[in-house]
Amino acid sequence: MDPARARELLSGERARIARSLGEVHHVDTGEPDDYVDDPGNLASELYQDELDEGRADTLRRQLAAVERAEERLAAGTYGISIESGAPIPDERLEAVPTAERTTAEETARR
Repeated sequence: MDPARARELLSGERARIARSLGEVHHVDTGEPDDYVDDPGNLASELYQDELDEGRADTLRRQLAAVERAEERLAAGTYGISIESGAPIPDERLEAVPTAERTTAEETARR
């Protein structure tokens, strides 16, 4: 894959992840204290907080994958499987710019 295209794809991924991370946060509803004191409402708030934290963890892992891909790009190994050294097809990199393995290798890991 052309390095300029790879940088463009990775930049787009980084921007998408950053935007999504900015959206993941607990929002104070401004509800009165009696709303918050209701155990049912507290459970709902707790559930949302845990859901948001799980989503944030996923996004942080995706960001780490972008950083690893950028390091491979700088090292000249972007588009080469970290497992076998086989080339990763451009079509896969277009779909998953952070791909570290070929489709077959990734499927075998599951």
